[in-house]
Amino acid sequence: MSTNKNIHGGSNFTDFLREEGIYEEVEAAAIKKVIAAALARQMERKGVSVSALAEKLGTSRAALNRVLDEDNTSITLTTLSRTAAALGCRLNLKIVAAR
Repeated sequence: MSTNKNIHGGSNFTDFLREEGIYEEVEAAAIKKVIAAALARQMERKGVSVSALAEKLGTSRAALNRVLDEDNTSITLTTLSRTAAALGCRLNLKIVAAR
């Protein structure tokens, strides 16, 4: 009979990430992926190209591509909020108790 004991001592993946000291980094990357995907969906839904949105924002396509890059977590909240607003949307963030 086999036991499925976690060799890392944590009870789940979140505990493992915390033990490794990378939980916040992984969480930030996941949040950015969700936001970038949501912006891309809104662009597609509204038929807005990267070029058109960049022009509306008064920025370059390269700068907008950084906003839409799922892996770029160094984008400011102001930039994300301005991008959402240019698509007729708003950014909604909330702080919730950790589990």
